[in-house]
Amino acid sequence: MSELSFEQMLDESFKTIHNGEVVEGTVIDVKPEEIILNIGYKADGIITKSEYSNDQSVDLTEAVKVGDAMTVKVLKVNDGEGQVLLTYKRLAAEKGNERLKEAFENKEVLKATVTQILGGGLCAEVEGARVFIPASLVSDSYEKDLSKYDGQEIEFVISEFNPRRNRVIGDRRQLLVAERAEKQKELFAKLNVGDVVEGTVKNVTDFGAFIDLGGVDGLLHISEMSWGRVENPKKVFHVGDTVKVLIKDINDTKIALSLKFPETNPWADASEKFAVGSVVTGKVARMTDFGAFVELTPGVDALLHVSQISRAHVEKPSDVLAVGQEITAKVVDLNEADKKISLSMKALESTDDSQEATEE
Repeated sequence: MSELSFEQMLDESFKTIHNGEVVEGTVIDVKPEEIILNIGYKADGIITKSEYSNDQSVDLTEAVKVGDAMTVKVLKVNDGEGQVLLTYKRLAAEKGNERLKEAFENKEVLKATVTQILGGGLCAEVEGARVFIPASLVSDSYEKDLSKYDGQEIEFVISEFNPRRNRVIGDRRQLLVAERAEKQKELFAKLNVGDVVEGTVKNVTDFGAFIDLGGVDGLLHISEMSWGRVENPKKVFHVGDTVKVLIKDINDTKIALSLKFPETNPWADASEKFAVGSVVTGKVARMTDFGAFVELTPGVDALLHVSQISRAHVEKPSDVLAVGQEITAKVVDLNEADKKISLSMKALESTDDSQEATEE
């Protein structure tokens, strides 16, 4: 048998490695852009910064120390310069994918930190494996700006798992929807028609305001905002306002709200304040060809028929009256059941006033 050369004996003293093999190593040097490991092979192993982490802001000199033991995967036994290229992040991702697969199959709720904000959603890492959460699955409502989630720890489930196609999709929305449904169920069990509750104005439209009652939204319609007349809800309410409202009706998941509290009903003492024969003062609220409606107090309008405006002939109310004008008249009829009051200015005119008006 021929004697082996020193180089041959030295080579045989080292283990053999192959691309894709998982090996153990010890850190012998750390540089800003790479980590050098002794892997028991004739050449040292190199982990570049990009193969250590997806986070390129990581400081390798802070993350790893000389003497640390690491489990890595061989990317290339010889990079052309006699070095062994290694990867840390890919091996971690493989292990992480096993974790994600298990979570996907068990429908487990995961918790992870958002590592990246993309145009179409968020990225989070679970044990080195990346999960993409599309913008439509981030929240249970539309969010234009996702930057607030950067660095935040969030919960989600894996709704799609296909690592070969690089599709590991997270879903946070379904957790929020389920949580909201549970809160709604609990809240609906406590709410009753006639209750007075506190809420926060969530949205204001031309026809009303949506009030968040603590997980359930109720509609405060424009007609229920006051006993009087509200022309524009947006001038009365603003998003974020806190209001106390009366639950007027509950129909399945729809809640109708009101600010017309029974104790403030202006018709409650109408028989005393607007008794037949009493003289009242009010403002012309609106007019028609047959008469003018006069607001005596917010929520109480009375009709001044065209024939009762003056002893003199009046063709149209607008010929002698204007919206916003204050007038004094006599109550000639009161129907509490139908909430109708009739007025007469003519009844307060003297015969002399009538004659003067006729002469003019």
